[in-house]
Amino acid sequence: MAPKSLIGSLKALVGISGQNGVRIDPLSHCLIPRLTRAMATEAPMRVADFDQSPDNILSAQPNADTSIKQLSNVITTIYEFPTMEPLRFERYPSSHLHLPLRRDILHRAIVYEGDATRQGTASTKWRADVYGSSRKIRRQKGLGAARLGDKKSPMLKGGGVAFGPHPRDFSTELPRKMYDLAWRTALSYRYRKGELIIIEDGMDLEFPKARFAKQVFEANHWGNADGRSLVVTSSFRKNVFRAVKNLGADGRILMERDVDVKDLLELGRIIIEKQALDGILRDHQSDLIKSAPSATYI
Repeated sequence: MAPKSLIGSLKALVGISGQNGVRIDPLSHCLIPRLTRAMATEAPMRVADFDQSPDNILSAQPNADTSIKQLSNVITTIYEFPTMEPLRFERYPSSHLHLPLRRDILHRAIVYEGDATRQGTASTKWRADVYGSSRKIRRQKGLGAARLGDKKSPMLKGGGVAFGPHPRDFSTELPRKMYDLAWRTALSYRYRKGELIIIEDGMDLEFPKARFAKQVFEANHWGNADGRSLVVTSSFRKNVFRAVKNLGADGRILMERDVDVKDLLELGRIIIEKQALDGILRDHQSDLIKSAPSATYI
């Protein structure tokens, strides 16, 4: 006599009877629990709604209404400094502040800036540059010592340096359009993470004291404990520059003309004047401007 487990397996292969005696296909019965939506309210899929045809499964396309559309503009908030009270909203093109992250372009831009800052002034003297006589120190043979030339030899103390550094230019080249794209990519990265704070023009403090800037940084969590901050202004402001420079490890302050791509990525956030941001975006959009086609003559 066959065991009960074997009889149960044979019944499952023949067919399973559901409610009201309705016969259900075993294949569909196995697929039902796997094709359920794991959400807050779980609703199982009906068997009649599932088409088992492989051709229909492969040719299924997502609904056009659910496709994500590219944003044409992004909205930013303009704040009043030092109260940080929201004033209004401003719109910026997505090609300026909503670009995807390109680590390769950012890396090339930072290397390009680093190479440009190298002085390349290291210099050493070769044996021809050392002052002294070129007379041979000892004769070539007969003394049991190694062959030796004049006292300016690199093997002797005070002689020339073999293969030493000489003044050179370490700067490298990078296409202008790629460099401008790196600027906007860095700003877009900060905007996506909520680390781009735009301030109304005329940012300044009443007194050039570090304790006033310290209070502003602590109230808004901009200090060293929260990743430090970079303050960017469009022009020199005596009070705020002196106050922020005396903060030490809490942050830095730069003018728009002194900022580079590395500065935009180095600290925890960017606190920038609207005029300075507009100037950076205006000066770094060469890849967005299409040049007029030139006439060709045959």
